[in-house]
Amino acid sequence: MCVCPGPRRIAIPVRSPRLPLFSDAMPAPTQLLLPLIRNCEIGRIYNTACYCHHKHLCCLSPHLTHSHLRYAPQKKLATLCRPKENFTQFIHARNYVSTPQRFYLTPPQVNSILKANEYSFKVPEFDGKNLSSILGFDSNQLPANAPIEDRRSAATCLQTRGMLLGVFDGHAGCACAQAVSERLFYYIAVSLLPHETLLEIENAVESGRALLPILQWHKHPNDYFSKEASKLYFNSLRTYWQELIDLNTGETTDVKEALINAFKRLDNDISLEAQVGDPNSFLNYLVLRVAFSGATACVAHVDGVDLHIANTGDSRAMLGVQEEDGSWSAVALSFDHNAQNEREVERVKMEHPKSEEKSAVKQDRLLGLLMPFRAFGDVKFKWSIDLQKRVIESGPDQLNDNEYTKFIPPNYHTPPYLTAEPEVIHHKLRPQDKFLILATDGLWETMHRQDVVRIVGEYLTGVHHQQPIAVGGYKVTLGQMHGLLTERRARVSSAFEDQNAATHLIRHAVGNNEFGTVDHERLSKMLSLPEELARMYRDDITIIVVQFNSHVIGACQNEEF
Repeated sequence: MCVCPGPRRIAIPVRSPRLPLFSDAMPAPTQLLLPLIRNCEIGRIYNTACYCHHKHLCCLSPHLTHSHLRYAPQKKLATLCRPKENFTQFIHARNYVSTPQRFYLTPPQVNSILKANEYSFKVPEFDGKNLSSILGFDSNQLPANAPIEDRRSAATCLQTRGMLLGVFDGHAGCACAQAVSERLFYYIAVSLLPHETLLEIENAVESGRALLPILQWHKHPNDYFSKEASKLYFNSLRTYWQELIDLNTGETTDVKEALINAFKRLDNDISLEAQVGDPNSFLNYLVLRVAFSGATACVAHVDGVDLHIANTGDSRAMLGVQEEDGSWSAVALSFDHNAQNEREVERVKMEHPKSEEKSAVKQDRLLGLLMPFRAFGDVKFKWSIDLQKRVIESGPDQLNDNEYTKFIPPNYHTPPYLTAEPEVIHHKLRPQDKFLILATDGLWETMHRQDVVRIVGEYLTGVHHQQPIAVGGYKVTLGQMHGLLTERRARVSSAFEDQNAATHLIRHAVGNNEFGTVDHERLSKMLSLPEELARMYRDDITIIVVQFNSHVIGACQNEEF
């Protein structure tokens, strides 16, 4: 039994003498791919011509490592799908024209793809309440999945001080990431509100008056809200603030506690909504899709010099610090919740009986399946087996027909195995703290954190610290070295080609060659891969770069002393 919706086989076009090689109706990526197929340059990619949409793949390409998958296959459960013949032989068996032709995206086409989802926001120097420690932020997304499973959010808190920014990495679909991206900031804002403001909001709802606005969203047109679920989401949020009113202790709200409570409460509401269901068939299916898919979250709350990072999963927050000599240092403000984190492995094992010590974390995954050890949704790792069966059997046919929802993880004895509780880190901003990078794991899988911070730092300041060109074990001729130096000079001169720091970083993440420079040819190839292949080489990438106001931070620091 395959645990994913099923493999998508890649249809290979065969040239017909009656048809032109390039059809006007043919998608651009396919047009770009055909010359490569003709010249047998892409044969190695297609050794296994089988691909599944989600990260819980059951059909593995030899070029796709387990580190790229959120869900790993189980041998006794997965049906391995093989092509009927070796694809390389398939290509060589055809008499294609062997004339070496290369078709790449032009620089304007590359820029069009890279900039499609970019967004920038400049914070007013004085917002009516206080000087802001944030100058502004840039964000961008580059999809690999279709549709993209990452989400992003940014909003200014209107009833309290501070700004919220976050990236959300979905798996087993985008439903959970979408719901968390549009709901979590409301839960955080409500958790931070004083008792009097909560009472004002509740009284306004009771009397039918206009509500006080809680958040000012900063959204790209592609960042949408689920209008159909807005009433359901509002009712759950209202129940939460009513409970906060009843539990009022009169104490000042602690930001760390508010963040933890908001994460846990939203995850609880996602679970509860799926169990209760909804008379509306569309909403009923939506809440179940949200609960059975999953999402990690990395959120920053910035208020003056107080920076809090709340992280659940394996997205990361990285601080860019400029040293006295002008160089850049990367300071991690989050920790990955996966098998590479020994403390996380111990935490999971401690929460379950000794008899499950070897099965709770297996093959570097939760129950041998899930990469992140903390996530929203993913009720298959939280609900009892009886509850899962009851909800699925009473749910819509679309859910009942889904093989994944009926699949029970192996060695499933003492749920829950997964939590959405975040790990919160507080950092006092200093004048040398120049920017913050929030990014999903699609970025960190391709670049080292020090390189990420250096590239952003050089982009924001316009000052490039040239390091000696490292060629590793490659044998480089004098002519090749000259080419590398020429290319590096061109890279410096085109540093301001991007008007968005996140776009600039994505350009490097996708286009960097073995020498650490952006190779247009490589960038063009990667961006022209059809969706069936793109996920084999990289994940969705979502980035937010927050630039700090060093003058305001320095002034605040002096006032404290």
